[in-house]
Amino acid sequence: MTQKLDNLQAALHAALGDKIKTLVRANGEISITVAAADYAEMAMMLRDDASLRFEQLIDLCGLDFSDYKNQAWDGLRYCVVSHLLSVTHNWRVRLKVFAPDDDLPAVASLTDVWSSANWFEREAFDMFGIIFEGHLDLRRILTDYGFIGHPMRKDFPTTGHVEMRYDAEKKRVIYQPVTIDPREIVPRVVREDHYGGMH
Repeated sequence: MTQKLDNLQAALHAALGDKIKTLVRANGEISITVAAADYAEMAMMLRDDASLRFEQLIDLCGLDFSDYKNQAWDGLRYCVVSHLLSVTHNWRVRLKVFAPDDDLPAVASLTDVWSSANWFEREAFDMFGIIFEGHLDLRRILTDYGFIGHPMRKDFPTTGHVEMRYDAEKKRVIYQPVTIDPREIVPRVVREDHYGGMH
């Protein structure tokens, strides 16, 4: 496994060079971070370069880094993480990009590179409000069309803003303000590394 990761790391450096902002090798995996301006071009190189050949986008998700590990985060807030697979070389890489504007997070769409990005990007838009520039059908996929906000953002209230119920008189589902009083029932627990394990 170590030799395989060495080969992948060398191939990544040879193909992408200084466009890789960070490369982290941990737990038998390699994660690379690229700048938002280089994101689409780097994705295309990861797919097309003969030494890499990442033919498949396995997953893509959004992340909100505010309050990361229960501490203030010094950096850009929204990140898009893609998991790529090379069937040709039988290896994987994690591609990360941070949206350069926290107020209006946006990165390039990868739907022209991997068609499987379509619904993943729609989900990241719906849940985190990340805009994917160039996506031809960027609309909500999990929440209702009239939903306000993005529920996976860390500043979104856990109870939401509205609730829906069936109204017997109107014979339809209606929306109304949340009737649950906000409270924290379970204290927040932060476990130390190796909690409960042998030291």
